[in-house]
Amino acid sequence: MSNTRRIQQEGKKIMPLTQEVLQKSWMDFKSLRDPKARSALISHYSYLVKITAGRLVTSLPGGLDKEDLIGTGVIGLIKSVDQFDPSRDVKFETYAIALIRGAILEMLRDEDWVPRSIREKLKALDRAQMSIESERGQAPTTRELAEYLEISEQEVSDLMVRMGRTSVYSLDDVLSNSETDDQIHFVEMIVDEAINPSGEIEGREIKRILADGIDRLPDRERLVVALYYFEGLTFKEIGKVLGVSESRVYQLHTQAMNRLRMHMKEQEAIGKIQLKKQEKIDRVRKNKVVNSTPHEQKVRI
Repeated sequence: MSNTRRIQQEGKKIMPLTQEVLQKSWMDFKSLRDPKARSALISHYSYLVKITAGRLVTSLPGGLDKEDLIGTGVIGLIKSVDQFDPSRDVKFETYAIALIRGAILEMLRDEDWVPRSIREKLKALDRAQMSIESERGQAPTTRELAEYLEISEQEVSDLMVRMGRTSVYSLDDVLSNSETDDQIHFVEMIVDEAINPSGEIEGREIKRILADGIDRLPDRERLVVALYYFEGLTFKEIGKVLGVSESRVYQLHTQAMNRLRMHMKEQEAIGKIQLKKQEKIDRVRKNKVVNSTPHEQKVRI
């Protein structure tokens, strides 16, 4: 049973709308922008916030309480209701859970609740993974990372778990444009064709490249990406599905993100080269037209 379906069942007791009324509320809100329908939808799906927050953070950092998580999660829920397109083949629960989880993790990151010493180790681990992957053309093993960083394999595994829990690196980071401050969220791209500020065509191209990168992943890494981002399972639950430890799932996820990041950068570099070639061809053609005689220009036309 998927995580989304289980959450639906867990929340049935407190969901106030029938399926018929729910569909009408979506129609009234999206077609007529009815504020009452919007409020009804937010209330209907409010159980997702409590469940997602509880499953995401088992122990709260100092200075935060449960209400902080709930309040931030509600913001994610409201955003998901406002942006969701019911006509698309995407479950609202899947979409909402991702935005709620993202809002909570972003708040935790902004609070900087991870000790500086741990954050530095996580950055060193990330750099080590990139370096070894770039040098050897494949994801590093735990042993290789331990030797590179001069720490034990158990410490590497612990850092992998910490890396996943603090959301240091995810598909959102893979999609972000390093040259601007624009943040592209993976789950939003599933629903909104024109989420990319540069336009619908560029958004489609990004999705094409990402889909191609995911298709190239090893089977287990591709399955982790599918279960985590599409089914909403936690890393612990994915571990049970795969029959491996939670730390191993974190490692598979991190390896997948590194592969996707390299793929996106390679495709971006290829795209820039192609663009420069086209610009050069256009300049040559333009110069030929400018330097040609009126008779030659007429013949070309």
